[in-house]
Amino acid sequence: MKKKTALITGVSGQDGAYLANFLLKKNYKVIGSDRRNSRDSGWRLDYLNLKERIILEDLDICEITNIIRIFDKYNFDEVYNLAAQSFVQSSFFNPTTTVNVTALGALNLLEIIKTKNKKIKFYQASSSEMFGNPSSNISGFLNEKSEFNPQSPYAVSKVFAHHMTRNYRVAYNMFATNGILFNHESPLRGEEFITRKITKGFARMMAGDKEPIKVGNIYAQRDWGFAGDYVEAMWKMMQQKNPNDYVIATGKSYSIKQFINYCADILNLKTQWIGKGLNEKLINLKNKRCLIKIDKKYFRPAEVNYLRGNCSKAKKVLKWKPKKNLKELVRLMLKEDMKLNNAG
Repeated sequence: MKKKTALITGVSGQDGAYLANFLLKKNYKVIGSDRRNSRDSGWRLDYLNLKERIILEDLDICEITNIIRIFDKYNFDEVYNLAAQSFVQSSFFNPTTTVNVTALGALNLLEIIKTKNKKIKFYQASSSEMFGNPSSNISGFLNEKSEFNPQSPYAVSKVFAHHMTRNYRVAYNMFATNGILFNHESPLRGEEFITRKITKGFARMMAGDKEPIKVGNIYAQRDWGFAGDYVEAMWKMMQQKNPNDYVIATGKSYSIKQFINYCADILNLKTQWIGKGLNEKLINLKNKRCLIKIDKKYFRPAEVNYLRGNCSKAKKVLKWKPKKNLKELVRLMLKEDMKLNNAG
């Protein structure tokens, strides 16, 4: 059987690293690409011992000639586009960069595949942020047919890439699929993301640091899963006879405040929330220290209040379902952050 060759853009990110590791186990030849200035994120590849097992290439998906060079060099069977300016908060400050990479970068890849070899399968990393605050179904499950109402430049860019992927699929008969992934976390999550910021902050405080964790809206609710589970769904989408779009989620939604409470429970801390609004804080009852403090600078200009996904289509067609629940995920992240903290 022919050994497949896959390109993963944004390979040094959380999903890229887990996906590369997964594909290697499936006996793929993995080409991982990043922009040169993204290589400071190479710690994830080290964490999974990937640097010597994949081929790393410099690739800026904003530059057509750069993409052509890579496609001339390798015969790809599958392309997983995970490259993006993926931090929602930053997209408000850098909308142009976000659009160029997250939206137009996806279009560039689709156009090159259409021109070079339409048999190459294409995966686009869509996002639950595209749903934003839908006018209906607020308390229900969001699925592949739910309306999009993006609330950030990041989400708007993802909607563009999502629709372009569907358009190329229909217009040019290409295998182009969208994975609408709800929030997925891991020890490889960037420290700027709220979940990792919280687990790393607790690990720091457990080691004696007295500085509280500063957060924004603790009442925003998200459907959180484990990134290691979700990359398997990406691969399964690409193995189908016909391309389609799939929501990948756990079907359960928790607030950031609940995520924090899980951390405290796992660490056996006796805590209490006091105050209201911007003055709300979490106190360690044993020593009266403040663990969590609200800071208005961490609130988004336009907030997404509630997200919960319905992955019944993925369960039925892909035979996929999440393995780790949120408490298991929090425990894993805390364990690894405490290990890293102890190692200095």
